[in-house]
Parts: sequence; structure tokens; C-alpha cells
Amino acid sequence: MSEHESTDSDGDDQELGITKSKEYETGEWYAEVVQKAQLANYAPEGMSGFIITRPRGYALWERLQGFLDAKFKDTGVQNAYFPMFIPESYLEAEKDIVEGFDPEVAWVTHGGHEELDERLAVRPTSESIITPYISQWVRSHRDLPLRVNQWCSVVRWEATETKPFFRTKEFLWQEGHTAHADRDDAWEETLTRLEQYESAYQDFLAIPVLRGQKPDHDKFPGADTTTTVEALMPDGKSVQGGTSHYLGTSFAEAFDITFSGEDEEERLAHTTSWGFSWRALGALIMTHSDDQGLVLPPTVAPTQVAIVPIWQEDTKDEVLEYAEGVADELEEAGIRVELDDRDTRNPGFKFNEHELNGVPVRFEIGPYEVEDDEVTVVHRPDGEETTVDRDGVAEATREHLDEVYAKLYAAAEDNLEGEVREADSRNEILGTIGQHGGYVKAPWCGDEACEAEIKDQIAAEIVMVPFEEDDDRHGTDHDDTCAVCDDDATRTAYFAKSY
Repeated sequence: MSEHESTDSDGDDQELGITKSKEYETGEWYAEVVQKAQLANYAPEGMSGFIITRPRGYALWERLQGFLDAKFKDTGVQNAYFPMFIPESYLEAEKDIVEGFDPEVAWVTHGGHEELDERLAVRPTSESIITPYISQWVRSHRDLPLRVNQWCSVVRWEATETKPFFRTKEFLWQEGHTAHADRDDAWEETLTRLEQYESAYQDFLAIPVLRGQKPDHDKFPGADTTTTVEALMPDGKSVQGGTSHYLGTSFAEAFDITFSGEDEEERLAHTTSWGFSWRALGALIMTHSDDQGLVLPPTVAPTQVAIVPIWQEDTKDEVLEYAEGVADELEEAGIRVELDDRDTRNPGFKFNEHELNGVPVRFEIGPYEVEDDEVTVVHRPDGEETTVDRDGVAEATREHLDEVYAKLYAAAEDNLEGEVREADSRNEILGTIGQHGGYVKAPWCGDEACEAEIKDQIAAEIVMVPFEEDDDRHGTDHDDTCAVCDDDATRTAYFAKSY
């Protein structure tokens, strides 16, 4: 029997284990974790690229949603909801949106048996349905800044390979839209949202990120500037973790967002949009999980502590009473706890099941713990085992949850720091990514053609360039030449393969 198999009290074998290797079979391993940890199922045949999000998976999204939603509201954002269908004429009002999303748009042409007078797009993004209403709501400088956000799903008919949470044809996200009196205010908004996305990864998901902006040729259609946070996965690929766009006045021009200034002159508003999707859940699963199953930081875990009582018939009552008291104390302290007192499963099965489901901390309570007035504590990430006194168990539990978070963050940080390398030539970029993956920093002239050379050879792209103030090549007489074409370098580019 493998270490992940156990036998219940009725003698039935229960296969809980992950059979694929994270290191050597990453794609298959990821799919197995998603399904065996009961996060998602694949949609019915004929609906390739869609998933069924199970309660355990949706609970992760709800907790992440709650974290971000509170931050948004603390900074002046109000939630709203707009139709999922967008008239074609609305979508075409901003030509860059149409050109940027046209290959991915799903269209509705009939309602029942009647052909529609105008096609309706299933929203690939909502600028073209939200912005016209912002234009109605903004009349004066007193109406600014205006900030709305919606939590919804969007549909993009991806032609590329799909993967649960990372890339699906329908996905859950939030999209915020704001209007401002001037560029400075709009740019500050853009960076505020980017900082909140950075916090979601670093302070909630235990994933360090890099932040910067997309190269001009890869910015959001119609945007002036697209900013991004990028997370590195253990397989060396980058995840675009969230984007915040300064749109300038292009959408205000297209949809007539004007306001009367204090001098009563009519002016165009400056707008932003920003979005964060459940791709973050894919990054969460990929970053922390292992060959035993899902691993979750305590911040996001639906169950933070699983209590497994261990008894024989003659000790059952006293062990259960003791375990129940511990569970009650933790629950009263606001800790999400599950007392696993099932008598149809043996302790070994329960250990494996809670490991598979990613519960950060396990308590083991048997006759010895009862006798010594203690609790045995086991950390999910590394199996570290210790004991704590029953007295003050809630405070000790919080310390252990913090330790687990710190372990997960440190491991992810070590991975990131070890996977950022430098290159000064085209061959160095290709060779480094081909051999190691990760990020490759290289001087870049700013020409898209130089990225295309790398992309054609090894399917890697420029995922980020540092902000101008963080890039010592920008606006200086730096001696570097572009790693690809040998023209003068103006920026630093981070090349990587990406999800």
C-alpha cells in the first residue's frame, strides 16, 4: 500500500494520492491536484475550455474576492453590475477594443427563434458597456473621481491550450473602471490598484511578484499604459497576475466623457480600468502545492486547522471531549477549524485527506495528549511536528499559522530570486530560457521586432519592463546595446515563457 492509500474501518481501499510528479509531469500533476482536491471538474464534452468550479474551489475565490473587495471599498470604489451582453455598435465605438479582442469574442445572433437586429457580444471585457454610462453620470468636476467595480465572468474564446483557472474560455474576475479630472489623478489610481494586486499576492497568497509595465506593443487595446504584476511559477513560467491600465483620454473621446471644470470649461476625463482574475488561483495551486496534493496559505484556506482525534474504544469518550473543547476554543477565537471525528475513517486516511486538501495545520489528539494536557501540531508544507500546551492553544495556533505562511512565502521567494538571470545577447537569452526557464533580464531597444525574434525561436516574450524610475537605462547615456539587434538600449526587458 502506498503512503497515500489508507483503509477505512470497513476495509475499503481509498486512493487519495497524487500519482504525477510536479517536477517532471507538471501539467498532468496540476490537473490531478485540481480534480483530486475537489477544486474543479471539466465541463461536459463539447465545451472544451470551460470548467465546473466546485464548492472547495469557489471558497478560495470567495476569500480572495473578500480580501480585494475590502481594499477597493476602503479606497472609494463602489460595486455595480452591467449586462453580460454588449451591442456590436458599442464594442465598435472604441476601434482598438474591437481589433484587440475580435478573435476571442463570442457572439449572440438569436434570441429564441428570432434573429437579433444587432449582434450582441458576450463581454470579453466591459469598457465599451461601462464607459457610456460613466459618460452619463459625469457632468461636473464635482462628480469626479468616479469609481465603479464589478465582480463577474467574461468570455474569451481562447484558441490556445486551456488549463483550469490559468486559462479558460469563461473566467471569473473583477474589473474596475474610473474617471478622473486629470492625468496625475488617473495615474495615481492606476498605481493604487496595482499595489492592491501586489498585496493580494504577497500578503494573502504568499507569492512574491515583480511589478512594472507591459511594452507598448502588448498593452491593453486603447490604453496609454498597462501596468502588471508578474508571478514566477516553479516550472519557470510567468503568470500575469493582474493588470491596471491608464487609458488616457481615448475612451473618453470615444464615449464622450466630458465634464465642466471649476472654470466652467468642458474637458475630457482621464480614465482607468483594472482587472484581477481567478488566474491567481492557478498561481496559488502551482506555486505552493506538492506531490502530496494541494497546499494553501492559512489566509486563504477554508479550513485552517483540522483536528484529528485518535482513540481506542476505551479512550474514545475522553479524547473526543478534549478535542471538542480545543475545537470550540479555536472557533471562538475566529480560527477556521474542522473537528474530524468520523469513525468510518482511520487516522491515517484522515491525515492523507487533509494533506491532499491543503489544510495548513493539523492537530493530533490522542490519550497521551489528553494526559499531558497538550496538542500535537503538524505543519502541512513540511510535516514539521511539535507540541503546544492546551492552555493558550488559540494564541499558539495563530503563531503556527503565521509560521506556515512565512515558510510558504520564503520558499516562493527563494524560487523567484534564483530564477532571475541576466543576458547580453540573443543567444544568451535563448540559451538561458531554454536551459533554465525563469526570467531573463536583457537590455532592449524598445522595438517589437526584437521580441519577435525570441518569441519565434523559443515561445518566450517580454512579460514586463520596469517602471521608468526603476530602470537605470531609461533616459540615460547607458552604454548597453540591445541584446538582440545591437542598437542602443533604452529599457530593460524581462523575457520569459508564460501561462
